[in-house]
This record gives sequence, structure tokens and C-alpha cells, in this order.
Amino acid sequence: QVQLVESGGGLVQAGGSLRLACSASGRTFSNYAMGWFRQAPGKEREFVAGSAWSRSTYYSDSVKGRFTISRDNAKNTVYLQMSSLKPEDTAVYYCAANSRGVGSFNRIDYDYWGQGTQVTVSS
Repeated sequence: QVQLVESGGGLVQAGGSLRLACSASGRTFSNYAMGWFRQAPGKEREFVAGSAWSRSTYYSDSVKGRFTISRDNAKNTVYLQMSSLKPEDTAVYYCAANSRGVGSFNRIDYDYWGQGTQVTVSS
């Protein structure tokens, strides 16, 4: 069982930056693929960024060039650095873990989820 706890959300003006963190329990964190998803009111949860066990990274087109995912396996933590934020980035952001380790854009491939952290970008 893996438990995920997100932190770092908040209110920021458009053009600003935030860094989200997701701390994971368990001793096999380095074997997991990790992902960030988001869900805005009235919309489906969507993929934002991912990091496979190999540390390869991948992004949705909507955040490519603005967001960066990274991981510190020694700290069992994955980060999402968000820059040039836009009002449309407003959502609850969720951290997720995929025990198979292979990167995926598909939320059904992720076994464990955090509770989410709110990010609000004002115009």
C-alpha cells in the first residue's frame, strides 16, 4: 500500500509560479511511475505530467514548456514546478502512483492517489 500526500497548492496571480510536492510512503518509490493530474469544476480529471521509474518525463500539451516534473527518490517525493500560470490552470491537483513503473497518460493505469491540493490562478 502506498499513501500519497500533496502540498504546495494555493492562490497565485496569472503569470506566477507554484511548486507542488507529493510525499509517498513505502520503500519501493523509485520503482513507481508518478503522475500529476488535475480536475477543474465540472470537468474530468486530466493528465498533466508524469515521471516513469527511469526518470523519463512527459507532459500534456497544455502545460509543456511551463510545468516541470521531478522526483527525489531519496526523499520519496515528486514535485511539480508550475510557471507562467494561467487562470485555466485552476483545478485540484492530484498526485498518483503507478506500480508497474511504466509511464502513462491514462488515469486508469495509476493504482494510488492522493487527496488533492487546490491551485487557484487569478486573472
